[in-house]
Amino acid sequence: QPLSREERRRRRRATAKYRTAHATRERVRVEAFNVAFAELRGLLPTLPPDKKLSKIEILRLAICYISYLNHVLDV
Repeated sequence: QPLSREERRRRRRATAKYRTAHATRERVRVEAFNVAFAELRGLLPTLPPDKKLSKIEILRLAICYISYLNHVLDV
């Protein structure tokens, strides 16, 4: 009995080679994500400047800062 497309996909994903490649891709993706957050963090003014912020805090601060800059440009 031939395997369905889904069953072939499941079996391929179960191989150690596939899992290793997937884990590597995920590490690269997460590292790029963290680098982007670090770059954004470097552009935002905070006191103290080296204060550790969570990702959600960085996003919220960026939203507020962009809003502030838009306000400054409109005046």
